[in-house]
Amino acid sequence: MFYRGKYADGGDGREMAAKRQRTVDPGSSFYGTSPGSSFMYNPTPYGYVSQPPPPPPFPVVRLRGLPFDCTETDVAEFFHGLDIVDVLFVHKGGKFTGEAFCVLGYPLQVDFALQRNRQNIGRRYVEVFRSKRQEYYKAIANEVSDTRSSSPRRSAPRAKSYDDGKDSAEHTGVLRLRGLPFSASKDDIMDFFKDFVLSEDSVHIVMNSEGRPSGEAYVEFTNAEDSKAAMAKDRMTLGSRYIELFPSSHGEMEDAVSRGR
Repeated sequence: MFYRGKYADGGDGREMAAKRQRTVDPGSSFYGTSPGSSFMYNPTPYGYVSQPPPPPPFPVVRLRGLPFDCTETDVAEFFHGLDIVDVLFVHKGGKFTGEAFCVLGYPLQVDFALQRNRQNIGRRYVEVFRSKRQEYYKAIANEVSDTRSSSPRRSAPRAKSYDDGKDSAEHTGVLRLRGLPFSASKDDIMDFFKDFVLSEDSVHIVMNSEGRPSGEAYVEFTNAEDSKAAMAKDRMTLGSRYIELFPSSHGEMEDAVSRGR
C-alpha cells in the first residue's frame, strides 16, 4: 500500500507524488493558499499581478554513519521531538549501507534535524545532511529494485535482537511484528496477512511513550497453527520495507500494549 503527501509543485519540481508507506498532512495554511487565489489583479497604476508565495521545500534529510543494526525506532529517538513521516534505510546488494533518508512532518523541522548532526546513536556519531525530494524518490526506486533482485531471507541485514532460533519457537497464536512504517494502519497489517482470517480487534499497534506508533505490532491469529503458517511472511515486504515476525504470547502482547497507553 502506498500513501500520499501533498506538496505544491514549485519551480524546482517539489511535488509530493504517490509514494510508499507514509502520509503528510498539510494541515495549516503554511502549505499554500486556497484554490482560486493563486493570481489576484492589483489595480495599481502599473497593473501588477501579485504572485503566490513559493511552496515550502520538501522536508527530508539524509543520514550517514548509522549502526548496521539501526532500526526506525532508533532514528525516531535520535530525532526526538520531531514529526517523523518516513525512514528509508538504503541498501545495496541487499546489504544495509549505513545511510538513510528521513522525511519530517514540516519543512521548518529540517533545520532542527540538522542540529543533530554528529550526535550519537549508540557508539557511532551520525552525520545529518539536507536532502531533496528527487534524491529521496531515487532512493525509493533503487530500494524497490534492490528488494526485487535480492532474496529478503538471505540478503536483508539482521537486527541485533533477531532470534536465530525463532523457527523452532513454540507458537501460541500471537506474532510480534517489527519494522512497520510509522503510518501503517490495522488495514495495512490485515492486508499483509490477507491469507488469514483476521479482524481489527486481533491487530494491536504498539505506541511509544509519546503516544506515537513504535514500528511494532502484535497480531492474534485464530490458533497456533495459523500463526506458525504466517511465519512464511517473515522478512517479506510491506511496500519496500522488510517486516520481521517473531512468535510471541498473549502476556508479552498485553505488556507491550499497556506500556504504550
